[in-house]
Amino acid sequence: LFALVFSLAAATPAAADLPWQFDNNTRYMALGDSLVAGYGAVPATRGYVYLLYKDGAFDKVTNTLLSNAGVPGVTSRQVLEHQVPQAIEAFRPTVITLTVGGNDLLRILKGEAAGQVLSEFQANFTLILQNLRTALPNARIVVSNLYTIPQIPGADQVVPVFNQIVAGVASAFNVPVADVYSAFQGRPGLLLIERPGAAADEVHPTNAGYQAMAQAFEAVIR
Repeated sequence: LFALVFSLAAATPAAADLPWQFDNNTRYMALGDSLVAGYGAVPATRGYVYLLYKDGAFDKVTNTLLSNAGVPGVTSRQVLEHQVPQAIEAFRPTVITLTVGGNDLLRILKGEAAGQVLSEFQANFTLILQNLRTALPNARIVVSNLYTIPQIPGADQVVPVFNQIVAGVASAFNVPVADVYSAFQGRPGLLLIERPGAAADEVHPTNAGYQAMAQAFEAVIR
């Protein structure tokens, strides 16, 4: 038994030999929620993360290793507690994109105090960027703000305040912000909720909306 374990250990490549750690590859990791996962796009690989990858926004496809850690439904606290450690302890990306906060804002729509929710988001978002910057000082980080959804009462008031928090925290860490908010303003056809018969919770982008998100990122990447 010990001989078998030893032989398996000997056959397992060392961490330095794993392909996602090759120094000559761009290791791109996308952190965040359903917008990162491409939820609502058909297929999901039409989401903005995959568009950035396929468009070679950070490096040519053949030299880019993509890890999409986006999970629908996660909050900023969950990104901080689960996704950031994965980035730091395992994949160690050289490029990071981050979109998070939509599920935090949903707490406000469900009746929680806006000030408390926004304060908690600011604290979480600060720790996310602080931890990434400390552990991965040479990584290129790009975050996004959020679009508003006029069909949801109160969104036009809360989202700009949220986006001011994103801008302030990102600036403190010298992180550029993809202006998704402006990319969506006044443009029809970018949200599923606009479609006839759409449910009130269809808050995700259409394929065209994800394309607009990708373009907002590319505007600050290139």
